[in-house]
Formats: sequence, C-alpha cells, structure tokens
Amino acid sequence: MATGTADFVVIANRLPVDRVTAPNGDTLWRTSPGGLVTALEPVMKSNGGAWIGWHGAADEKVKPFDHNGMHLVPVPLSNDEVEEYYEGFSNATLWPLYHDVVAPPEFHREWWDAYVRVNRRFAEKAATVANEGAVVWVQDYQLQLVPTMLRELRPDLRIGFFLHIPFPPTELFQQLPWRREILEGLLGADLVGFQMPGAAQNFVRLVRQRVGHKTHRDMIYLPDGRTVLAKAYPISIDAAGFEELARTPEVIARAAEIRESLGNPRTILLGIDRLDYTKGLRQRLRAFGELISEGSVHVDDAVFVQVATPSRERVQQYKLLRDDINRLVGRINGDVGRIGQQPVTYLHASYPRQEMAALYRAADVMVVTPLRDGMNLVAKEYVACRYDDQGALVLSEFAGAASELKSAYQVNPHDINGMKSMMLAAINASPRENGRRMKAMRKQVMENDIELWANNFLEELTSDRELHEKNPRPV
Repeated sequence: MATGTADFVVIANRLPVDRVTAPNGDTLWRTSPGGLVTALEPVMKSNGGAWIGWHGAADEKVKPFDHNGMHLVPVPLSNDEVEEYYEGFSNATLWPLYHDVVAPPEFHREWWDAYVRVNRRFAEKAATVANEGAVVWVQDYQLQLVPTMLRELRPDLRIGFFLHIPFPPTELFQQLPWRREILEGLLGADLVGFQMPGAAQNFVRLVRQRVGHKTHRDMIYLPDGRTVLAKAYPISIDAAGFEELARTPEVIARAAEIRESLGNPRTILLGIDRLDYTKGLRQRLRAFGELISEGSVHVDDAVFVQVATPSRERVQQYKLLRDDINRLVGRINGDVGRIGQQPVTYLHASYPRQEMAALYRAADVMVVTPLRDGMNLVAKEYVACRYDDQGALVLSEFAGAASELKSAYQVNPHDINGMKSMMLAAINASPRENGRRMKAMRKQVMENDIELWANNFLEELTSDRELHEKNPRPV
C-alpha cells in the first residue's frame, strides 16, 4: 500500500502485533491478543486501513509492513522516551490520577516534555499516512494531544478519540499542571468517547470551566464553529469467540485437569488481573484469607487461584506491589494452609487465551474487585465462557462493567467485611440462583459485543453532525 492512501487510520501506543523468533531464527510478527484488534481488523481490511503505533523495542527503527491484511506503520521511541513518555507521564502521572489517585501521581516537567514530543511524532506520522478525508481513530490516554496536533496538520480528516480508562472528576483532574493542554488536545477530535456517561460529563464540565467553551448536554461548541461530541461507548469483547473457545474439547479437558490439579475442591475462586495497584488484589486476598482463618470457608473445600500478569516491571510502584502480594500470599498460606493444601495458588505469569478460557470454565466464583476500572473485560470474558449458565461473578461497583452486569454480586472493594459477605453468598448460592444471575449477564454480554461497540462509535463519528444540532445551540 502506498503511503498517504489509507482511508481508515488507527493510532495507538502499540501496534497490534508482537515480535517472535521462529525455531529457525527468523523474526516473525504475531497478532496480539485483545478485543480491539479483533474488532478493528475487518474494518481495516475492508477500508485499506493503516495502524500506527510503537512496535515495542526502544532505540530501533522498523519500516512499515503488512500483516494479515493490515498495513502497520511503526513509530520509533528512544529508551529515554519509553522511560519518560510511557513509564513516566503515561503510567506514573496520568494512570494514577485517572484511577482516583489510588497511588499518588508524580508531576515532572521533563516527563511532560517527552509526552508532547512523542504525541507530535504520532500526529505527524498519521498526517502522512491518511488519505484526503480519511477517518482517524486515536486510542487511549497515552495520546491525548494527538487529535489537536493532527487537526492542525490535516483539517480535512474526521478524527475520533476513545479513552479506555476512567476519566477523573473535576477535583482530581485539576491537580494536573497541564490540565488545559490535555483538554485542548482532546478537543481536536470530532467525537470523544468514554467508557461511562459520568466520564463524558466530567470532560464536558471541565471544558466549560477550564477552557471556557460553551456546551449543551454532550455537545461542545468551539469558537471556529466546529462541534465536539462527548459520549459513552462501553467497550466489550469478542463474546461469541470466547464462547466458541470455551466449548472446544481441549478447553473442557483442560478445565477438568485444572480442577484435578487443585484437589477437586468444592469451590474454586478465581482472579485474573494485570499486576496493578488499581486492581484491588490486596483487599480480595485478605478477605479470602479471613474467611478461611475464621472458619467460614474450610481449607479443604475452597481454593483461590490468583493470576497476576506481569505489568510495567520497571516502574517502582509495581515492584513494591509485587513484593507486597508475594508476602501476603505467603502469610495466608503459612497461617492457614496445610501440607498438600494451600488456600491460595498465586501465578505471576501471562497465559494464552485458551488457558484463560479453561480457567474461566474451571472457576465456580470469579472475583473481579478493582478499586477503579474503566470497564474490566475479564468480567465479561468469564460470563461469555459460562455457556452452561453456571458460575458466580463477584464484581466491584467501581468497575465500569458493574453498570451493565447488574446481576453480579456487587461489592465495595474497600469494605473487607462486605466483600467477605458477598464471596460467601456467591460460594453458598444455589445453582438456580446463580443460573438466574448468569443468564441475565450472558444476555447483556452476548448482545453487546466488541463489534457492536466499534460499529456504534464509527457510525457516530462518520454521521452527519446535523443530527446532533437538534440540540439548541447555547448562547
């Protein structure tokens, strides 16, 4: 595909591929697992699409290449930029700030400078790749300055932005020294998408207060006559794909093998998360440990399997969290475990999708208790894999998914006693009760999948904006 002829462009921090080395030493690219790639791949193939992103290795330049019918355009990052733009500003400033300041954000001017520099590089690359009048979809918190930078270079483009994580309330966002620059960066988009309606409302309110633009409901009116729409589009998963995988003989056999290896307990509780301080790992493990120690759950009857996928290993907060969780698991197993019977099985590793599906099938109770989460797709994956309408979901009310999965056992993860009560309720519920809850959740997940999410966003982005002008223009 020639440069400058993509009618549909996705801009994300990472390309949708991982580099692997074949047995013969050749370098190959493998499509990354994840719902976003699954949803956008057919759109890209049918529209001559291009995906712009970093390929994952610092201080290395890679030429554009084609993979599975997608044109991939790598953006290089230096080692210093990975440290300052990605690990620094994106993940030690924005990430904690946007997640309710669960950990204190750090504000460093050199990190901000790197963030601006890298965002400009992404925008400049997109300006050379996009065709006249192309649709460009910018993804997530690492690239919030790209929409306006790109619009300045290419005013002919239709630009959308989607934030995959929460957007904070006014009181928290105002801590950011570069708050106005971030807001103005996002206003370069025609459509700014969020996981939850409250996040969209936070954004509109901040634009009105901090930038001074007129707004009406979900519309923002810019001085140049352009309008920006801010709306919620709750993201989902490839629900049918997960169910199909869960029904395969290999996954069914592996699920039985997992149960056998754990001693065939009456109840298997499961947590699957990135190792991140927003995920509430300490609280849920503590709650389960107390249930065992006080005798509400017997060590012979229940086991908790916690998978913690390695994450941002070079960031200090994550190193401390890993050590903390290791100590907590050791203490619980040391205090209430017996020879051959450990109440907590802790796995600090990544697993392929097939193994995840087997874990979902093996688990009687899925425990998803983040302190704050934009959506949390693990909860939806578990539901999609429960084609037998059995299993129970204990879900934090601070996960975006809680607004859709209303039949889950919802908890406040800061309330250890409340979490213990809900875990017990899920463990002791009748098959009929859990079946009723699971059917309702499965209907929601299967009908509102990742394809519908992408289609809804792109239809809104490319639709005639006159539709929204039915709202009276503010004066």
